[in-house]
Amino acid sequence: MKSFEFPYGKGSQSLALDERHIQYYLTGSPSDVIFDEETAIRDSLRHPIGSRPLLDCVKPDGTIVIIVSDITRAVHTDRMLRAIASELEEAGISDDQITVLVALGTHRQQTEEETAAVCGKDMVRRLKVVQHDCHDDSQLVSVGTTSYGNDVRLNRLAVEADTVILTGAVSFHDMAGFGGGRKAVLPGIAGYDTIMTNHALALNDACPYGMDPRCDAGKLADNPIHCDMMEGAAFLRPAFLVNLVLTADGGLHDVVSGNWRTAWQEGCRRLLALDGVPVGHLSDVVIGSAGGHPKDINLYQATKAHMNAVFAVKPGGILILAMACPDMYEPADFTDWFFRDDLDAVLAAVRQHFTIPAFSAYKTRCLIRMMKEVYIVTDRAYFDVIQRTGEIPAATMEEAWQMAQKTLQAENKKDYTITVMPYAAATLPVYQKG
Repeated sequence: MKSFEFPYGKGSQSLALDERHIQYYLTGSPSDVIFDEETAIRDSLRHPIGSRPLLDCVKPDGTIVIIVSDITRAVHTDRMLRAIASELEEAGISDDQITVLVALGTHRQQTEEETAAVCGKDMVRRLKVVQHDCHDDSQLVSVGTTSYGNDVRLNRLAVEADTVILTGAVSFHDMAGFGGGRKAVLPGIAGYDTIMTNHALALNDACPYGMDPRCDAGKLADNPIHCDMMEGAAFLRPAFLVNLVLTADGGLHDVVSGNWRTAWQEGCRRLLALDGVPVGHLSDVVIGSAGGHPKDINLYQATKAHMNAVFAVKPGGILILAMACPDMYEPADFTDWFFRDDLDAVLAAVRQHFTIPAFSAYKTRCLIRMMKEVYIVTDRAYFDVIQRTGEIPAATMEEAWQMAQKTLQAENKKDYTITVMPYAAATLPVYQKG
């Protein structure tokens, strides 16, 4: 027997498994972690990809907007801001020329404490920080229409700035292929209708379950959501990009800076090499975790573990996923859709009026339905929530595994295989048949 650890909230859960059944242990490729992050970031700013160094891309007497991720993304924003601000300061650019714009997309407004946690208390004291609001028309200005017919409305501060710098981290995304890069613009600082029109491109009546298979994790080629995002971001003409490539457990592996297109694309390649793990066989059971806080801060974020884990499990297999979800009911419009059992009615409603939470809930419920059983390890206070989603709640990984073993025994599966994914939301199994 071997004991495995699974991140759970700000702690962990453990489970002992018979090693004879372990087919894969997927955590990404072994990698070095950069500890002096600010030095690495500043070095990247001076040696960019496909661009002049940052200081050569900035107007010395102009306004600068730095777009950053919100509290749901643990992307080391404070370290990026310190490095960028220090670099700009050396060039004689004053703090009052700089505005930090929090790219909330459709997410809720952050508290002051959350903004300080994201940006760093020192940066909040130094720089003006503004939160984007996709519903506030006074913040938005139309910048153009994409070839997909999307009227792109973006935050006025960014549109009117002399220099826009994008920050974030490259990640796997279950609809856009990869996060980071252009997502800082669309959906990050876009209007609500622009965001919904973009994400609705995931629907395709000609495909199973009405979902376009091109819109999935790790896929960029001919992905309509990604292509529309790129066109939308191009209207803004960002001057520079800084994106981090993080290990599955959140350590800094690499930094890509420079041209907002080519530097980000290089980041995608590096992430795929790091956390895109080839698998030659699908397993009967996948046991994993969303990856701990903040990846399991709520169901909306945690279900990204479902999206990746499904690539490692056989159709009709078993999933066991640990997710603390202290904000279990946030956002309410996601959980409301997630509780609905009539998937045909949900799909019809999503086609009629697309929202990201509704579609994400629908897609996750479809994945759940494809499985024999899905067990969710969470706090007992949320058992009723999990049951309403068609999944089976458990308080510990051991409890979930005992129930799953009974199912395997009932099916007379003695030589079952297991894939372990402790960071499922950040690890992408790449199935290579044969």
